[in-house]
Amino acid sequence: MRAQVLTHRSHGETLPAIGELIVAAERAGVTLVFDDDEAVKHDIKARPGVEFAPCGEEDICIVLGGDGTILRALQLHAGTQIPVFAVNFGAIGFLSTVERADMAEGFAAAFAGDYELLELPALTLELAGEQYPAFNDIAIHRKVGERVAEISYALDGEVAGSVRCDGLVLATPAGSTGYNLANGGPVMAWGVEGYVVSFIAPHTLNARALVVAPADPIYLTNDSAEPLDVVVDGRPVGELPSRHSMRARFELDRAKLAQRHGSSFYRRLRQKFGRLAS
Repeated sequence: MRAQVLTHRSHGETLPAIGELIVAAERAGVTLVFDDDEAVKHDIKARPGVEFAPCGEEDICIVLGGDGTILRALQLHAGTQIPVFAVNFGAIGFLSTVERADMAEGFAAAFAGDYELLELPALTLELAGEQYPAFNDIAIHRKVGERVAEISYALDGEVAGSVRCDGLVLATPAGSTGYNLANGGPVMAWGVEGYVVSFIAPHTLNARALVVAPADPIYLTNDSAEPLDVVVDGRPVGELPSRHSMRARFELDRAKLAQRHGSSFYRRLRQKFGRLAS
């Protein structure tokens, strides 16, 4: 068995966990695979059971990080059968499999295959001839210092609306608890098919979030005089020029997220956001 390892930028937090992970892998007879950046970050030396290689055809991806790192892993393995097993080293870690206090037990479960697989959908963005899978959200927003944006959107061949706002967010069910929730959009339970359209600081009283059917792609048109920034899962990917459009579509089963047996979306929702509110 081969396991790729990805960690977030604060290597001081994950360094002790790397040591525990190596011990757990040796015990289970698993080979850990680090790319060059990870090897340098944690000062890891090659040895039996520890290899250096770019992302390839590993059996599992172990993530030590928050939701941003988990999303990066999901994008790396989009369209494959490689599960992502994440230990939370972030502020919220809504997509994580276990908390860091339980990582020893989590490592053992990961290497034993003792987990369930959650098949995550994605929103695939088509922009300037490129395609980008988003497992959380796609956001378009005005540039800093520029005027309020004007964005129109069409669904199922019909223009559904045009809104003056600071931007617009398209969110998957997994991403509905992020930027979309901050915009006042609805939370969608994992397993719901479809996606949400919500607005960032709309300059109107009647701009309401909308849940879209999974088979309906969305076309977004920048009716502003200036280009808008486009961000996928928190990472800038380009601009939407003035008077240009882009398309996004919902796709099922684009990545696999490992979860401990008996994991509940509603328990997770209460624990993660209830903790922040206390």
